[in-house]
Amino acid sequence: MKKSTLLTACALSLFAAAAVQAQPVMRDGVLADAAGRTVYTFDKDESGKSNCSGGCLVAWPAFTAKLEAAAKGEFGLISGTRQWTMNGKPLYYFAGDAKPGDRNGDGQGGVWHVISSKPVAKAATVSAY
Repeated sequence: MKKSTLLTACALSLFAAAAVQAQPVMRDGVLADAAGRTVYTFDKDESGKSNCSGGCLVAWPAFTAKLEAAAKGEFGLISGTRQWTMNGKPLYYFAGDAKPGDRNGDGQGGVWHVISSKPVAKAATVSAY
């Protein structure tokens, strides 16, 4: 029992250490870290402020920056936590993603989403002429 607890703790600490990254990049059509792990946004967040804490952060670890990382362009950092943001939206990993490229968190609870490089189709507008 102690051995499995130790292995679990080691695995989680490795994931947490790996979660500290450089600025996110587009990879295979979605925003990801440099290693290709998908990052997500949470609809309940406010601009520049995470509303994910406690158990939420266990399932959705914050995507945080290395100390030397600098925000630029559409990417920012939340002061104090160094959590990456895109256009003010905090970014997270999903604990249910086992390997780079997984997107198992997309659409979870209707509030977790990948950031896609594909434009969202706009509904046709009807004019009243």
